[in-house]
Amino acid sequence: MACKFGTYLAFFFLLASLAVIITISVIQGHKRVFESRLKYGIVIDSGSSRSTVHLYQWPAEKQNNTGVVSQTLRCMVAGPGISDMLVDNAQDQQSWASIRECMNNITQIVPADQHNSTVLYLGATAGMRLLHSQNETKSNEILRNLQNYLQSLPFNFQNASIMSGKEEGLYGWITVNYLLGNFLERNIWNMWVRPAGGKMVGSMDLGGASTQIAFTLPDPNAQGIDIVQVSLYGYEYNIYTHSFLCYGKNEAEKRVLAALVKNSKNATHVTNPCFNLGYNMTVSAESIFGTECIETPADYDPKQMITLKGSSDNGACSDVVQSIFDVTSCTKNCSFDGVYQPSVGPGDFLAYAGFFYTAQAVELKGISQLDQWNSSTWEFCSWDWPTLKLKKGWIAEKYRKSYCYSAHYVQTLLVNGYKFNKDTWKHIDFQKQVHNTSIGWSLGYMLHTSNMIPAEAKLVRLPMANSVFGGLLFLFTALTIVSVMFLIIKAVRACY
Repeated sequence: MACKFGTYLAFFFLLASLAVIITISVIQGHKRVFESRLKYGIVIDSGSSRSTVHLYQWPAEKQNNTGVVSQTLRCMVAGPGISDMLVDNAQDQQSWASIRECMNNITQIVPADQHNSTVLYLGATAGMRLLHSQNETKSNEILRNLQNYLQSLPFNFQNASIMSGKEEGLYGWITVNYLLGNFLERNIWNMWVRPAGGKMVGSMDLGGASTQIAFTLPDPNAQGIDIVQVSLYGYEYNIYTHSFLCYGKNEAEKRVLAALVKNSKNATHVTNPCFNLGYNMTVSAESIFGTECIETPADYDPKQMITLKGSSDNGACSDVVQSIFDVTSCTKNCSFDGVYQPSVGPGDFLAYAGFFYTAQAVELKGISQLDQWNSSTWEFCSWDWPTLKLKKGWIAEKYRKSYCYSAHYVQTLLVNGYKFNKDTWKHIDFQKQVHNTSIGWSLGYMLHTSNMIPAEAKLVRLPMANSVFGGLLFLFTALTIVSVMFLIIKAVRACY
């Protein structure tokens, strides 16, 4: 009886050990969890009006060689753009303190073991492009100071450079289409795929010193100085992109004011039809003419004070705004100032930055009609200053005073410049963000740059630690061997 019990017990241990071995092997092999190791990148957008620090992250394993990037942090640097550095020491100290605070926040967010692999870029745009042409020595010193500071950080600093207008336009286009999901979408199996149709949206950016337009061309073989090819997520795109330096909202307003001063009978007391009636402002001649975008008058005195008096004259404001655009240099396939441009129709466009804030001021953010824009602009500009302050008190005065001009400027740029009409205007969407992410060139820059960052395999998290799995496997394998040996011995004795 005892002999039979031992045989049954050995047989039980054999089956149980085999069952345990199979079970833990299946669990360890098929229940493993793949974890994405995050990569980080920092882009500092040094615009003409301000600097903004962006922290991005993406899974180390990439889709068709391009990272799936998301914004983790957006930190606004106090003070004006870096092109205004080395003028006011107190202002510089404020800006540097703010930059350090932003970078300290990022240092806390990025894991310490990722600092060395986190790339860091600074891109300066139109403000520095203007300064570089005006004072190359000063521009180089500003960049050198920033570079020395950024190199001292624990990140993988790449460069601090002045971007071309073409790059700025291209990266803005990439940002827009990425945020709208035009490059990638998840299918029913939760895999990243290219959306059906591959429809792309044009982008229009209005900064302080320049404005950019970019859109895809139907002809993949089109070539030209303003046409670039870019590869993203395994597909090639043919993009028209052009940047107009000196046509940013702030620089263009200086050109409008300069035209008013030059055409005024009294150069020290000038009527400004783009200011609302009742608003007066006194500025130095240098604040208008002290830019590379304007040719100074023969009798120019930078210290001369000029009083600008608002008159709420829509017709005169529209005329003076149109006067800074040269639309007669060519008549076919061009925008203005003799620049080649294919037709903007019939595709969709997203207009952001200064375009959005102007649309918001005249209560037409989103999609609108050209007639609506025209009537809203004329209503906005017809109010006197007290009425405007009452109706638009939420807008700070330093911006509120210029929105009449801005509204006329945006309409002139889009209609007379880029050649939008009543039909194609309906395809312009004025927005600040897409899916809670700000629109600008920096995200597109990070996406494009991530093509050069090697992909890594996913990290694997196993259900059991290797030591535990190995110990259990050894224990139950030994038990299996002992049970088999016991049964073999029993079988031999029973036969002999």
